[in-house]
Amino acid sequence: MNRKSPLYMQVANHLRENIRIEKWKPGSKIPTEYELCDLFHVSRITVRGAINELVKENLLVKKKPSGTFVTDYKNRKESMYTIVKGFTKGMIELGINPVTKKVDISLSHADARIAKFLNINPGDPICILKRLRGDKEKAFAYFITYFEYKSFFSLKRSSYTGSFYKYLSSLGITIEEDQEIVEAILPNKEIAQLLNITKNSPVLKRSRFTSDKHKNFYEYTECYYVGSEYRYFLNFSNSIYDFKN
Repeated sequence: MNRKSPLYMQVANHLRENIRIEKWKPGSKIPTEYELCDLFHVSRITVRGAINELVKENLLVKKKPSGTFVTDYKNRKESMYTIVKGFTKGMIELGINPVTKKVDISLSHADARIAKFLNINPGDPICILKRLRGDKEKAFAYFITYFEYKSFFSLKRSSYTGSFYKYLSSLGITIEEDQEIVEAILPNKEIAQLLNITKNSPVLKRSRFTSDKHKNFYEYTECYYVGSEYRYFLNFSNSIYDFKN
């Protein structure tokens, strides 16, 4: 646990991740409050605050006296997940020319966490794509993208300066599922330096999960946006971007 966000929100983020990777499947009972206290080494008040956050998001439901259960969130309109547009398309629709200021693509191996997100085994080869993006004047978004490495994926940085999803489309990969977790955090040292902000400047973090199950393709991306340059509105049927200039 770190101290960059309220403790109950940090616990809530861990609970969301357990639901996302289906460690706790829809309909299943989660550990008791006392068990979660022992697991995260926090007070019962903190655990209750975290659970209440997920109850508000319709990811958990309390059933007295049985306990707390994961809802069937995949079949609900109200959830922490929303269908969203890619960065490039969103920028263009707002009349802003998106610019990729820095690209790095490297090969690595999946740890247990990333392996679950990509539906692969720990140790399998993966690509890690890092991109610093914005407009012609400044950078205000940083993306770290993970996907399983296959021989047809380019390892040239020039292949990833434009829309990632347009590149995937050129390979016959069509994103059919797009889910996200959105939260406000304080940046770590690396992100603060890349976005040219202080460590106390808020950033919006979007954790994105996409897939083309027909092609056995899965992507996980962590998106970081400068809070003063980017706003994000939800109405559960549409997602709206608002970039400040």
